[in-house]
Amino acid sequence: MSADTRKAQAEVSELIEDWAKTLRAKHVESAMAHYAPDILTFDLAPPLQYVGANAIRRSLADWFPTFVGPLGYEIRGLNIAASGDVAFSTSLNRITGARTSGEETDVWVRMTLGCKKINGTWMIAHEHASVPFHMDGSYKAAIELKP
Repeated sequence: MSADTRKAQAEVSELIEDWAKTLRAKHVESAMAHYAPDILTFDLAPPLQYVGANAIRRSLADWFPTFVGPLGYEIRGLNIAASGDVAFSTSLNRITGARTSGEETDVWVRMTLGCKKINGTWMIAHEHASVPFHMDGSYKAAIELKP
């Protein structure tokens, strides 16, 4: 592996860890600093896709207040591939926390991030979060799965 590849992987890893810190803090504008303006997101919640940074900003602004106190966000098994000014990562991420509804969230999601270097800075250009679903006809999300 070249020194340039190792450097890009380290920079993308730093981007992802810093992004996760902003999620844990439930800070919308800090999180937005990590997204490319033209981000395309396939998220857990409808619709099928979010296009552009303003859609992500609205989604986070709606989601963060559904948690009481801090949001738990753990990244496990982060794997980064990088070449030139493009990179992607895969991981299993755990979201935990007390909800304003009184429920506790504890779910593992599959995460893929596509990153690109824009004006010398790595940014998240594509985000895809998903959970598997039961194929027994119930089509219920398999949120009980753990790595």
